Amino acid sequence: MKELQSEKGGLRLGEVSKSFGGKKVVDRLSLCLDTPGVYGLLGTNGAGKTTTIRMLLGIIKRDSGTITWNGTEVDRKTVNFGYLPEERGIYPKIKIYDQLSYFAELKGMTKSAIAKSIQDWAERLRVTEYLQLPAEKLSKGNQQKIQFMTAVLHDPDLIVLDEPFSGLDPVNTEILKTMIMDLVQMGKFIIMSAHQMVTIEEFCSDILILNRGKTVLQGNLEQIKRRYPVNRLKITTEEDIASYLKDFKIESVHDNKYVLRIKNESSARELLSNLVESKVEVNKFEIMRPTLNDIFIEKVGATNLISELESEVRNEL
Repeated sequence: MKELQSEKGGLRLGEVSKSFGGKKVVDRLSLCLDTPGVYGLLGTNGAGKTTTIRMLLGIIKRDSGTITWNGTEVDRKTVNFGYLPEERGIYPKIKIYDQLSYFAELKGMTKSAIAKSIQDWAERLRVTEYLQLPAEKLSKGNQQKIQFMTAVLHDPDLIVLDEPFSGLDPVNTEILKTMIMDLVQMGKFIIMSAHQMVTIEEFCSDILILNRGKTVLQGNLEQIKRRYPVNRLKITTEEDIASYLKDFKIESVHDNKYVLRIKNESSARELLSNLVESKVEVNKFEIMRPTLNDIFIEKVGATNLISELESEVRNEL
């Protein structure tokens, strides 16, 4: 994502705001997606992510600002959208094939094009055997893959994926990851919202973090990370080195693979020097900058995360 620049190509939001009941939930948000790829939209619950997504999809109207696609005002007629919502929406009693056909017809596809697209995507997602079953017969993970199919069957230009890996086991997660990267290779613009920061780091070159409706961080993820000093060290050795680590906070250790919190790069170099002088064999030594998770917590505030967790607990009681 880049800051708003011109009215050419791609998706642009300029100074977009939205309020409900006098409370501003999105406050003058601007972004620019001008090249195909996966763009991360982040924030805690209630930060304004879903409202932003619904505005750019034309589900709800913005109060002010502009949203354009290739220079044209965004609406459902001018943009070929694909949307995987966080709240899943397949019908439990209806056959999968019939549901997929119905959603594709709503997008204007012909029956022959629908049949081909369903077959192609079912094979790629390994769900062909389930097409004639009602959705309630499928596992949560396979239902999730069917939901993903509804978002991409009609070959959309802009795809919004809200928590796309929710409910997937590791095998199906890898399948879906491959499909998303294939879509990028096909020149698709993808906006991804997820709570798993590792997933965002894996896919997204650019991010935007919202906190209480306001943009608190935006830009290229690698450039953002370079603004921060190093704070971690990954080190793998051939023996236990706990006795050398009295001045370090150990975040994790397993089979002599350590992740340490460090004050600065010089402290890490000093540790390496001590290990070498003691003839400890070091197999890996990697000094790292903060993770996206570190940056996210700094920007939205730990108190916000605690309040969110407390709210989720109250909702479950």
